[in-house]
Amino acid sequence: MVLPHDLCAHLQNAFRARHRQVAVMHTTQNLAIMSILLRAGFISSVTRGTITEASPTAFQKASEVERRIWADLKYRDDRPVLNYMGLISKPSKRIFMKIDELRLICTGRRAQMIKPLGMGEIAVVHTKSVEHEWVEAREALRMNLDGEVVCRAR
Repeated sequence: MVLPHDLCAHLQNAFRARHRQVAVMHTTQNLAIMSILLRAGFISSVTRGTITEASPTAFQKASEVERRIWADLKYRDDRPVLNYMGLISKPSKRIFMKIDELRLICTGRRAQMIKPLGMGEIAVVHTKSVEHEWVEAREALRMNLDGEVVCRAR
């Protein structure tokens, strides 16, 4: 499994450098996390493409190595919408949470030494469900799913 730390670092560095777009490696994990960020309003669009351009037609013709996911970054009043994106679960210590622990961090209390989610902050959860493999923590609560808490963004 590809680790999400590369995606977190790419996005955070692109926002800090005031880039308009960023391209990350094309994996199902990265695509799922990007779509969660899109639904949460941290980025404005997600497109498949190649190393050189954000073009779905070029994506179809490209080899696996050349495929990328392009995201249009969002700014408000010349300030980045995404201020921080970091890992919660690391390769050395993976953090799995049950429903009651997810409820704690979503309602403003600590669980397993993880700080609670603040206003406008999201956490990405990797579940064992086939239909809903990657969801935001509050969606996981609504669907009654537990899993690994991968990263957080604010």
